[in-house]
Amino acid sequence: QVQLVESGGGLVQAGGSLRLSCVASGGTFSRYNMGWFRQAPGKEREFVGAIRWSGSSTYYANSVKGRFTISRDNAKNTVYLEMNSLKHDDTAVYYCAADRNPLRAISASMWSVNYDCWGQGTQVTVSS
Repeated sequence: QVQLVESGGGLVQAGGSLRLSCVASGGTFSRYNMGWFRQAPGKEREFVGAIRWSGSSTYYANSVKGRFTISRDNAKNTVYLEMNSLKHDDTAVYYCAADRNPLRAISASMWSVNYDCWGQGTQVTVSS
């Protein structure tokens, strides 16, 4: 059973930065494509970005492209979401998720149905 635990959320002013972490346990992290999603109050969960199991490629939603960066350290079973130039609209609960099919194309990472393990989420609040 894969478990994912996010951390690093908090309150930040618009224009500021945060780095989220997601630590995996109980599985073979280095074989999982990893994704980040977010859900704002009253809205559906939306894709933020993803990184291939090898770290060789990433894929981002247009809304965060150029501001957010996903990276991973397979030796530490950890994936990161570096968020810069934060906006009020980035306020949401952020979730990491694992896709245990390493053969899936990164372009398919935007679909939440492809992920079978989810963390509990971490709140990010951006004050305007």
